[in-house]
Amino acid sequence: MSPSAPRFGANYTPSQGWFHHWLDFDLDAVRADLDSIAALGLDHIRVFPLWPVFQPNRTLIRPRAVEQLVQLADAAAERGLDVNVDGLQGHLSSFDFLPAWTQTWHRRNIFSDPEVLSGQEEYLRTLAAALADRPNFIGMTVGNEINQFSGDPHPDPDRITSEQAAEWLRRMLAACADGAPGRTHLHAAYDAAWYLDGHPFTPAHAATIGDVTSVHSWVFNGTAQRHGRTGTATEHHAAYLIELSKAWADDPRRPVWLQEVGAPAPLIPAEHAASFTEATVANALDCQDVWGVTWWCSHDVSRKLADFPELEYSLGLLTSEREVKPAGETIRRIVADRRSRPYAPAPRTTALVVDGGAGDSFDGTFSETDPAQARSACAPGGEVFEAFARLTADGVRPAVVLAGRTEDHAYLAARGITETVRPADVR
Repeated sequence: MSPSAPRFGANYTPSQGWFHHWLDFDLDAVRADLDSIAALGLDHIRVFPLWPVFQPNRTLIRPRAVEQLVQLADAAAERGLDVNVDGLQGHLSSFDFLPAWTQTWHRRNIFSDPEVLSGQEEYLRTLAAALADRPNFIGMTVGNEINQFSGDPHPDPDRITSEQAAEWLRRMLAACADGAPGRTHLHAAYDAAWYLDGHPFTPAHAATIGDVTSVHSWVFNGTAQRHGRTGTATEHHAAYLIELSKAWADDPRRPVWLQEVGAPAPLIPAEHAASFTEATVANALDCQDVWGVTWWCSHDVSRKLADFPELEYSLGLLTSEREVKPAGETIRRIVADRRSRPYAPAPRTTALVVDGGAGDSFDGTFSETDPAQARSACAPGGEVFEAFARLTADGVRPAVVLAGRTEDHAYLAARGITETVRPADVR
């Protein structure tokens, strides 16, 4: 079902100790953080247990850590916040967090080794089951951009095929559903799934596996470098990913969750973060079927912590002292305004055609042979990406459709598409 009104939330980054707070869990500090998030008018948070902290041994899932996760969820409920939990952390803000039983002397592929898979399944099932009776539990996300472990440019990837990626995703999501039946369970990939040729996690995986499609929109991927801070492609990047994802969905009204989006300095300077936030959210909500917008992130990373990429220190809606920043004020105003009027974006009647080759059978693979485009055609600088930006600048409000569906009139009608155009024809 499509959402009647989008949700608004934040990816919860604890103000004290960042995600290392699980090592010194302070419920009072968490409550203060959640108070500051709720004061922005947000209705949910996305929470990140650190996998090695929660499951330090393949057959040891620490009961105390799980109890602390439940305490956090209950504290959120007291403040009117629902909770989505990312399980396999995995990767956060340039740091990898993998348990010792998958590394060095115990090196095993985290996507294909049978013992690792059984350990992951039990871990996800345990977290989901611990929260299954909490009314404010949205569901599980398998892991945060864990696809980055599967190939380049990761320095030590666990390489797999697309078929193995699909099998892994289905197994992990089944474990989540075993633990918490009836909840919304999904997976999350960084944009290599959409933009990187040969990447094993594909657009079809994102748009057909799990209950909701998630997209993570970061304009430091070449978009802002190419188009500038106020370029159409920059301010519409999140909307583009939402529409691109719809091309691979079997359900023409499948919900799409803008699960991560932020204003990264210096490409988006601090003094312009509020205007970028305003434009990005407004353009995303000009797309149909948006489940929600979850900003990255709630609180800045403290400067007391070392070795983060510079941009990671300033992405919060609030400072590490819980003071509201201009982007936070913008989100608070947007939330109040959006909740006072209906969410009813008009259909996007003109669709840009993407030829995914074998994508005509919607398995999400791309072919380099005639006449298909590579996935990189959809990336910044690619012909699909740039055509979408040009059409948008001309006021067209484009959708995206796979070439194999351009004659499926029932499908096009369900999406409200009345005209299709190929990238080469956009001038």
